[in-house]
Amino acid sequence: MTVPNEPSMTNPLEELRTALYAGAELSIHAAMKIRLTVGLTAAALVACGRGKADARSASLPAAATGVAVASASPSATTSSSTEKETCPRTGQWAKCSVEKRLIQSGFVPVPVKGTPTRRTGYSVLPSVYQLGESHLEVFLYPNATAAARDAAGLDTLTASPRGSRGDWGASPTFVRSVNLIAILLTSSPVKAERLSLALTAGAPQP
Repeated sequence: MTVPNEPSMTNPLEELRTALYAGAELSIHAAMKIRLTVGLTAAALVACGRGKADARSASLPAAATGVAVASASPSATTSSSTEKETCPRTGQWAKCSVEKRLIQSGFVPVPVKGTPTRRTGYSVLPSVYQLGESHLEVFLYPNATAAARDAAGLDTLTASPRGSRGDWGASPTFVRSVNLIAILLTSSPVKAERLSLALTAGAPQP
């Protein structure tokens, strides 16, 4: 007589343990997957943000990014303004403008050191120069009126007070321009003419 097989009995506790283990394994796997996805997304966002920041920095002016920008050389500006202050263009002669005009006219003025000689008939002391073998004395007055006052008492042929013999020791060339009287002692008529033309052209105008 054949006895039918009895159905196998399953332990409920074992089934519960298996189900819990499978669920826990699935949860751990899902959590790892989610963590990996979040990490990759964050890395992509950081890289994108850095690229945009670099692009913005490249488009900003140098001053905004903290990079020093070289400006025009201050020495050139200072030099130019100093030249204007020390040798102003006022329409009257100054020592610097006389020297500049002489150089522009082809002369090489060499200042004579020491105290100049006071000349009879001139109320101011001269600035004295050597122009090669020639001798130049320049009398600069505060204004044209003061120069005219002295010139009125001088003989332009002798560059000395009228009626006197003169004490130049050579034949002088007398030049007057605005607030200036210049006396050139030279043996060269060409040089005398060049000097006269250079100074009678007038002082630099404003």
